[in-house]
Amino acid sequence: MSTEELPPRESMEFDVVIVGAGPSGLSAAIRLKQINPDLKVGAHILSGAVIDPAGLDKLVPDWRDDPDCPLKTQVKDDQFILTTKTGGFRMPNFINPPLMNNHHCYITSLGMVCRWLAAKAEALGVEIYPGFAAAETLYDENGAVRGIATGDMGVGRDGKPKDSFTRGMELLGKYTLFAEGARGSLTKQIIAKFALDKDCEPGKFGIGLKEIWQIDPAKHKKGLVQHTMGWPLDDKTGGGSFLYHYDDNLVAVGFVVHLNYQNPYLYPFEEFQRLKTHPMIRDTFAGAKRLAYGSRAITEGGYQSVPRLTFPGGALIGCAAGFVNVPRIKGVHNAMGTGMLAAEHVAAAIGAGRANDEIAEYENAWRDSAVGKDLYKVRNVKPLLSKFGNVMGMLIGGFDMWCNTFGFSLLGTLSHAKADRKTLKPAKEYQPIAYPKPDGKLTFDRLSSVFLSNTNHEEDQPVHLKVADMALQKTSEHDVYAGPSNRYCPAGVYEWVEESSGPRFQINAQNCVHCKTCDVKDPNGNITWVPPEGGGGPNYEAM
Repeated sequence: MSTEELPPRESMEFDVVIVGAGPSGLSAAIRLKQINPDLKVGAHILSGAVIDPAGLDKLVPDWRDDPDCPLKTQVKDDQFILTTKTGGFRMPNFINPPLMNNHHCYITSLGMVCRWLAAKAEALGVEIYPGFAAAETLYDENGAVRGIATGDMGVGRDGKPKDSFTRGMELLGKYTLFAEGARGSLTKQIIAKFALDKDCEPGKFGIGLKEIWQIDPAKHKKGLVQHTMGWPLDDKTGGGSFLYHYDDNLVAVGFVVHLNYQNPYLYPFEEFQRLKTHPMIRDTFAGAKRLAYGSRAITEGGYQSVPRLTFPGGALIGCAAGFVNVPRIKGVHNAMGTGMLAAEHVAAAIGAGRANDEIAEYENAWRDSAVGKDLYKVRNVKPLLSKFGNVMGMLIGGFDMWCNTFGFSLLGTLSHAKADRKTLKPAKEYQPIAYPKPDGKLTFDRLSSVFLSNTNHEEDQPVHLKVADMALQKTSEHDVYAGPSNRYCPAGVYEWVEESSGPRFQINAQNCVHCKTCDVKDPNGNITWVPPEGGGGPNYEAM
């Protein structure tokens, strides 16, 4: 059935449409209703998460008195460790710049925080539509954004409507806020359409992998935060790990690999499994049980990679625009901050009788806000790590953060140089890496891990991972780079299957955990992630 033959969509009209119900989208929705209860507002999550409560203090000042608030565990012990293969060295806390201090922060599940915020939003009258993926941005006759359309349901793998076919709905608004998180599919299109990135540095990303464990109570140290840098990664490959002890004998262990790595044989999932075998880490998990697994791309470009935030009819908020503080591994407070800031300017515009124009006031305000000041102080850390490696980059970056604490920098603002997909080198320059087999107790394979992510997609639906040029995938991704998609994907989605006619690129879309790493790291930008039918994918209940 062609587009012309499809039945028309039904539509609903709002004052503000918010795409995404993470911390930035929910904060924007709540703030809009706090400012004007009469506004009509219609609006999966994974993170570390050690949360700086600065944004929450502004949005819900009495959250500490709410028994349902999931922020229960305050950081008591904050450790940073440089690891070698056989040991490590804990950096004294006094060396770290004050902004790296975590003692005022809380350890929790971001998924639980978002469910709590969603209940707050709904109590204020915000209409939330779970289970419907935003699939298309809608424009008016002048080219301004006028809302979004949810995806059609009941479409077969062949692209044809099934008996269960249901047309998507149009959600129309005076303004649309995009809060899709890192590498959002509609956000990427908006940035390209309005050239929002023409005056900023390339976007930078990492892949974050995370597990939740229930450990022996004797080994649990509630409130302990540990960050590491070093082994199993080499000095030229950026990344690090975290271990957070919280709630009832739970430990969140995670591993981040910066996606500007060069070696096409690098396997982030296997590096994560190796990390857990480190002598300073493995004892934590003796006799423990793994409860959950997930993965997500993380924005890392920081201050100089933030695109223009506004365009006719809408704005970008949260990690859709890239407000993560990389050295702190924190973005929730800034996501909430930009959500609230955008909401305040949108509410003012609607109050003045405006609609579907550009909220330039938000764009002009963010750099002088708490968010802009937070990112500005750490703007050189990521470029320094990329240029000088982990050890020297960390030392120079630490010095620069200390300087910025006092309001100056000897380095100005450094460049990121190039996009992550352009950093891979040909496979002929490297040797394959031999990773140990999983033991099923401390280390695991990808497929058993995907099972823990509660990932679910309808089998008979269109593949949501779009390869633009399959021939290019063979001649470049396979022949030049030895098929890195089979390794950078944390869910076993991509395979090169050897057949008599030659290698065939196979996409196991049902495994996808929606990390969007392929959309970032494919060396030719040849793979595009789009939302699957009905927003299917992982269900991170406690991540």
